[in-house]
Amino acid sequence: MTKEMPLKTPIKTGNCDVLVIGGGPGGSTVATLLAEQGYHVTVAEKSHHPRFHVGESLLPANLPLFERLGVGEAVRSIGIEKWGAEFVSPWHEKGSQTFQFADAWNKTIPYAYQVLRSDLDTILFQNAAKKGATTLEGCRVRDITFLPEGEGALVHAEHDDGSQEDFRTRFVVDASGRDTFLGNRFRDKTRNPRHNSSALYAHFRGAKRGEGRAEGNISIFWFDHGWFWFIPLANGLTSIGAVMWPYFLKARDKPVEAFFRDTLALCPALMERLKEAELVSVVEATGNFSYNCGRSSGPGYLLLGDAFAFIDPVFSSGVMLAMNGAFLAAEAIATCLSTPEKAGAALRHYDRKLRHGPKEFSWFIYRINHPSMRDLFMEPSNVFRVKEALLSMLAGDIFGDTPIWRSIATFKVLYYMHLLRNPRRSFKAWRKRRHQVYVAEELPVSVGP
Repeated sequence: MTKEMPLKTPIKTGNCDVLVIGGGPGGSTVATLLAEQGYHVTVAEKSHHPRFHVGESLLPANLPLFERLGVGEAVRSIGIEKWGAEFVSPWHEKGSQTFQFADAWNKTIPYAYQVLRSDLDTILFQNAAKKGATTLEGCRVRDITFLPEGEGALVHAEHDDGSQEDFRTRFVVDASGRDTFLGNRFRDKTRNPRHNSSALYAHFRGAKRGEGRAEGNISIFWFDHGWFWFIPLANGLTSIGAVMWPYFLKARDKPVEAFFRDTLALCPALMERLKEAELVSVVEATGNFSYNCGRSSGPGYLLLGDAFAFIDPVFSSGVMLAMNGAFLAAEAIATCLSTPEKAGAALRHYDRKLRHGPKEFSWFIYRINHPSMRDLFMEPSNVFRVKEALLSMLAGDIFGDTPIWRSIATFKVLYYMHLLRNPRRSFKAWRKRRHQVYVAEELPVSVGP
């Protein structure tokens, strides 16, 4: 008697011009822009929308991008207006300093939004489908084979139900976020040697907010081991996160939630706002999250947003950089597909522009916990319009024609002069930070339950 062999599930096949890995803000934006130009775009998103994500505080520079995508009103309907950013310090007599985006160099975009990322990402993903992209949820890319130059790639994906699908595509966009699909595949992802942070975060209900326009302001609270974020959201929710040096998280000797509560207790000013608040979500944790990839693009592919690099969320730049990068990516990809002889120049241009944002933000991020930087933030001066330029940075206005760079250079000079006025304190802070980065490199952080 012949034993019957089980039938193998056939592998579906499909062709597209562009295959986008990941349906977050960057992936959905580039898919929308290319689909509008008539390209056949497929987005493979491993999860299902809506799905939880942090990065809920947007920048004013995001708003024109939403309008260009046609989702301005939809985003407005889910957001709380964010008119400013507050910095709270236990080491300064004033206690807190609020920066208003309306005081930036460019006065035309005086606010942004605080949003639930589950809502925002759903809007952008559905917009991509509305504009003609093929959007697949529960579809995880498993493998890629790049064909000889100019012939694209073969992409193998697996759906939630176990079915397999192969795609022949002319171009691949890695917008996989912290999964860094191509960075890992190429073994090109490295921990950022100049900055390493870890984070705990959760949602609360009933936290005390500011009044009037200040209700939606983001607040940054410094404490001995890093800083906290306080982001008001819709429906009475507030996102609270602790960003800290990994040595502190590694010292955890109790469950994540208990350790998070103990960490919050280290900041009395924040606890005052949370005294009537209730924890309403699971406490999430992530360790050593600062990284970058060496290459941003190559023949038939490019990396976008967090799939390329991530530093630190202190200036809420993640969504803006991903979406702005998507506009740059769409331009580069269209050139690669329509005029292949110009592909190299287009990708080099993309690389220069892509690196500009992280480079400019990182100078401030690397120093945000330094006593001299805290002094300058808590006692801002507008000499040579440095405050206006700094606010433009905080607003994400770094890619246009706003002439902030001479004033930003002046701010850096003022910072270094401040260091020299306090040499002993500066040297002590430098040694402390060097030790913190060293510990982060040598000691992986466990973030389990």
